[in-house]
Amino acid sequence: MKRVRIFLIICFLLVLFSLVVFAEQPKYELKFSTAATPQEPQTQGFMKFAEIIEQLTNGNIKVTIYHSGQLADQKTQVLGTMRGDIDMSDGSPSWFSDLVPYPEIGVLEAAYVFKNLDHLYYVVNGPIGKAYWDELRKKSGLVVLDTWFLGTRQLNLTEKAGVVRRPEDLKGVKLRMPGSEAWMDVGRGLGAQPTPLGFNEVYMALKTGTIDGQDNPLPTDYSSKFYEVTHYIVLTDHQMTIINPTINEKVWESMPEDYKVYMKKALLVGRNYCNQLVLEQEASLLAKFQNEFGMEIIIPDKEAFMENVRKMYVKNDEIWGKGVYEKIQNASAEVYEAE
Repeated sequence: MKRVRIFLIICFLLVLFSLVVFAEQPKYELKFSTAATPQEPQTQGFMKFAEIIEQLTNGNIKVTIYHSGQLADQKTQVLGTMRGDIDMSDGSPSWFSDLVPYPEIGVLEAAYVFKNLDHLYYVVNGPIGKAYWDELRKKSGLVVLDTWFLGTRQLNLTEKAGVVRRPEDLKGVKLRMPGSEAWMDVGRGLGAQPTPLGFNEVYMALKTGTIDGQDNPLPTDYSSKFYEVTHYIVLTDHQMTIINPTINEKVWESMPEDYKVYMKKALLVGRNYCNQLVLEQEASLLAKFQNEFGMEIIIPDKEAFMENVRKMYVKNDEIWGKGVYEKIQNASAEVYEAE
């Protein structure tokens, strides 16, 4: 009986100690901005991150997710996080390329730079990626905390655009691209007439004919209901789309070390949640688009698109560094070749 009392006293003291420790640590209420809608996998992943980080810190870190561009559009949220007006947001190398500016990092979102998901994570989480993220932090005050996979981008076109099988079929087609030069290069490489437009304007622009198409992973096409205003999906597989949850450097540096560990652990949970949703949806959505929504699925000459992109990217050696595109393509050859 005496031992039981001692044990209970020890447990009580441990709980009391942990509460005191957490009470003494600083509290954070962070704003996280994303242009993605609530149904999209990344938003679901951000929600999961917010849930886990609050649990891990006993409520001392609370993250509010502002989706659908409630705080800012894609461009403004990156700039806002750099300035410290926004605590956290999701950016990507193509946005960092133009807005920091840090043009060299744009290669990480170049068309056909990655072969598969293993290859992508080998690069962005290895020495190559670390060098880019470290330099980005020095130039901008943005701290990249993780990399999430949003799916493989495919062309999604209106009936007016017609059937597209090769780059020349895209001549004169107004293809929406996010408004950065790195993204515009992707559109040019595919053979289209790239048209810059904010994500939240895409649906109406497709409906009114302001643009003839857009490119996004299938889960994004579905959650944004682009199937209502388009007719074709062309399986170009031209880009493995990533986003980077980022945080303002001053906010990050103000955090105790244990909070930083908890943040990264919570983001890993969010990443796995997002990535799994994306992979599951990519596996099932083609049939849904075709059978339920009457869309046409086109199998193009992918090698023709890859060759067109290679030719266009020659000029980018001056920006990215000579041979850098090919170096990343061939990083970890055994992973790169795995199917």
